[in-house]
Amino acid sequence: MHVLFGLMLIPFGAIHFLPTIIAALRNSRHLLAIFLINLCFSWTGVGWVVALIWACTSEPKWVYAHSPYAYPYRRY
Repeated sequence: MHVLFGLMLIPFGAIHFLPTIIAALRNSRHLLAIFLINLCFSWTGVGWVVALIWACTSEPKWVYAHSPYAYPYRRY
């Protein structure tokens, strides 16, 4: 019975911390805040939805921009 509980804890824990995982994969600027909201208020359901929406809409830490001089054969 304990093994079954341990095996079920992994997927349910991943679902519980899904907003934090998404924020970490997207390199969110607000990763710590999303984690704290997810940790403290996700048991309400509303906190989990808020954290999920924030994780999906937050901007990443780094924005990649292409240099106009990246192509060596182009002349400006």
